[in-house]
This record gives sequence, C-alpha cells and structure tokens, in this order.
Amino acid sequence: MKNRVDGFKTIPGSICAPRGFKAAAVSCDIKRLGTGKGSEKGRKDDLALIVSDVPAAVAGMFTTNQVCAAPVKVSARNAAGKFARAIVVNSGNANACTGTRGMADAEKMTELTAQSLDLEARDVLVCSTGRIGVPMPMGNLKRGIAAAARRLSGTRLSARQAAEAIMTSDTRRKEIAVEFDLGGARVRLGGICKGAGMIQPGMTPSGKRPAAGLHATMLAFLTTDAAIEPDFLKEALEKTVAQSFNCITVDGDMSTNDTVLILANGLAKNPPGGNLKTFQRALDFVALELAKMIVRDGEGVTRFITLHVHGARTAADAEAVARAVANSTLVKTSWFGGDPNWGRILCAMGYSNAKVDEAKIDVGYSRSGKNKITFAVRRGQPTRIALRTLGAIVSQPEFDLHIFLNAGRHDCVLYTSDLTEEYVEFNKGNLSDPKSLGG
Repeated sequence: MKNRVDGFKTIPGSICAPRGFKAAAVSCDIKRLGTGKGSEKGRKDDLALIVSDVPAAVAGMFTTNQVCAAPVKVSARNAAGKFARAIVVNSGNANACTGTRGMADAEKMTELTAQSLDLEARDVLVCSTGRIGVPMPMGNLKRGIAAAARRLSGTRLSARQAAEAIMTSDTRRKEIAVEFDLGGARVRLGGICKGAGMIQPGMTPSGKRPAAGLHATMLAFLTTDAAIEPDFLKEALEKTVAQSFNCITVDGDMSTNDTVLILANGLAKNPPGGNLKTFQRALDFVALELAKMIVRDGEGVTRFITLHVHGARTAADAEAVARAVANSTLVKTSWFGGDPNWGRILCAMGYSNAKVDEAKIDVGYSRSGKNKITFAVRRGQPTRIALRTLGAIVSQPEFDLHIFLNAGRHDCVLYTSDLTEEYVEFNKGNLSDPKSLGG
C-alpha cells in the first residue's frame, strides 16, 4: 500500500526500491560465535550485501569516538572518493579494539566482496556491529560473502532480509522508501538502519570531531536512483545527519562503529542540477524517520520524547541544555514512571555547559505533535497546574517536552527516551555466565 507522508509517497522495498539496487542476506554463524545478549538469538542471518548495478555517487558519515572500529576507518577512506558500488555489513562482531588484525580483516572483507562481484576493493564499503574486542571469524565471512553475492536480488524480500541481518539488540527491522518527482523524473530513495543501545551518535564525514560541539551502535544505509553529483551528495548527507541521527539519544553512549552511508546511482535519469532542494527534503525525511525508529526501539524503552529547547543564547547552549536533560538518568527514570518531575529537569539544565537564568526558564509538556503546552514551570517557579494533569501527558507512550530559556533566538530538537529496569537487566552482565557479557 502506498501512503503520502509530508508530501512524499511512501513505497515498499526500502533499499531495493530504487532502480538498480540489489541486496542479499545470509547466516555465517557470526552470531553463534559472538557473545552478549544481543547475539543470543539462535541461528539468524548476520551478513548483508547491498549492491548497485552501476557506479554510484557515495557519501558517508562516521563516529567521532576516538576509539574507532577498523571498518569505520576503511569506509571513511573509501567514501572520501566519488563513487562506490557495494556495502558489506555483518552483525554479531564489531571488529573494534582488534588492532592491526582488525584493520587487516576489514580490508579483507572489502577484497572478498570485490572478488565476488568483480569490482575493485576501493568500490566496497564495510560496516560491522556487535561484540567489541573479538577477532573476526574470517573463514565464516569468506563463505558468507560468496554466498550472499550469489543470492543478490532486487526484491522486497531481499531488502527486508538485509534489514534483519544487520540487527543486534533490535527487536524489529527498520526500513522505509519514498518516491518523488525530481526534474520531471520519478525518483526513489530508500533506507534501512539498526540500533537500540549505545545510542548517542555524533558523526562527521571524516570521523574527526568538530572544533566545537559533538554532533550504540547505529548503522544506516541509504540508496537512491537520483542523479546527484558526488560533492553535493556529501554536503546533503552531512546536513541530513545533523538534524536526524545526530539528534537522537537513548543512553548517552556514542558507539565505536556509528556509520551512515548513501549510494546514488543516477538510474532515474533526472536532469543533473535540478531541484536539489526537493532531494534534500526527501533525504531529511527518510533519515529522520529512520532515526526515530531507533529511539522507539531503544533497549527497554517505553516512552518516546521529542525535546524542544527554545530561545537559547547560542546554538551551543541550546544543544547543551537538550543533551543534559535528555541524558539525565534521574529525568529519564522519572519519565518511565510517568512523573513530570520538573525539578530534575531544571537541575540538569543548571549543570549543563549552557548559560541559563533560572528566573527566565519556562518548562511545559504537550501531547505528541500538539500545539497546546501545559506548563509546569513559569519563570523558574511552579505553576498551579495539578500534578495529575501533567502526569496524564507524561504517562503517554509519546509526548513532547518544551524548555524555554528566554535568552535568545537559538533552538534545538532532540529525540530521546525513558530509562527502565529492562535496560539495566539487559546490559548488566553476569560474571557467572560469560555469554551474558556484551561488548
């Protein structure tokens, strides 16, 4: 069924919806060999290939964690070029903190994929997610890559299987595709992603931290048949990630492996240099929908919160306040209980790096996407709104939090969640059971 959302027609097929893209997924027992609760799912597909029939413009965004996984380094180098053809992804093993062997294994994965597809290694991007510090089972991967190359297909099923193969602690696959007009041509854009824990991405094109402000493992793969110049595609992806994947947090932990990749193969044959604003809007829409899926599927999550900071003195202040509140364990646990505990919110704002004036702060809640704000705090003081009225909003599965600093013109939006006993239970580990120890 096709639906229209925000002006874009949503269609099935995710990464295989655009012309000229194929995918495949296989099981090569990386999950069985790995440890951690995210790997305890029995036999499942744990390796995926995404391939364009023709050379595609490429762009990527990568974690700024200083402890950076080997596949991130290899993909950042290859995505710095103009074109690529394939992405190979495994789950169950992050290939992080694995030293020189890890780098050699990441390179080997690109070489094995290239050999199976008759490409050059530089045409291949590689991603891994799962247990940290465990050597890659390269014999399994060699067999898996060869098998996946033989199964490549452009069907909805193959796209769905790829979306499932990249999952670790995710409870459901995450995928989307849209169709829209670009210069008189019908263009398609699709994506899949994974992520549920270790989620507070901060990605840049090079993987190096920006000079000011940081923009579990989350991986996202986007495909489009739009004809887009490589340089514009890189700019577009950077803008998109800044307002989507870099604006989510589940637990405040930035992964060693966070990566977003996009391939644009031009088979829609839209006129080059057409209405690129439309393409940017479509890319923004798809990426934000995927990013929200990650938060909603966060480990143990029962509530999805859109956090708005209004009227900050600077953009950095707006983000600092938003992240302090969104990552506060006290705030997040109160949300889990349906408690609109504004005192904890003000406390988090006060210890952030932002300059705030308590006497100017307003804090209110609203039902998800609604304009009516019920204020708990005005000018730093509690209102007379009954606790049960605020609690009725905060007890909803989704709601919005509004913080008005009344200090300037800068705003920020983050997407976050509550913190539950289930998250602790999932991540606590048990020394008497090594298989429960995640990476």
